[in-house]
Amino acid sequence: MLFVCVKNGGKSQMAAGLMGHLAGDRVNVHSAGTNPGTDLNALSVDALLELGVDITAETPKAVDPQLVDAVDVVVTLGREAHLDPVPGTRFENWDTDEPSERGIEGIERMRLVRDDIAARVRALAEQLNGM
Repeated sequence: MLFVCVKNGGKSQMAAGLMGHLAGDRVNVHSAGTNPGTDLNALSVDALLELGVDITAETPKAVDPQLVDAVDVVVTLGREAHLDPVPGTRFENWDTDEPSERGIEGIERMRLVRDDIAARVRALAEQLNGM
């Protein structure tokens, strides 16, 4: 499973961390960015630590086309990350909540983003278990 956002510093890292925490070793989870940054978003890290999910050892990385070909599921997060579909691979886009559009910033914003992603991760994990 591959989660992708633009910078691979926040949303895709959060989704991968949450899926890894939920599914354990039953699912191989990766994250990447279409234009990766240099650091993780500190608020993303803090919001996950509140749930006992530690992604501090992760670093932003670029999308590897071979990995895209190898995984069964690719999830892009947000409106700006785009990948060309690969035949035989399930592609989804999660147009995640963006609280900043409502004037919500800081850790409060990141908790809302985290909770939206967490709900989607749980639903995806349930779908995959049912397959």
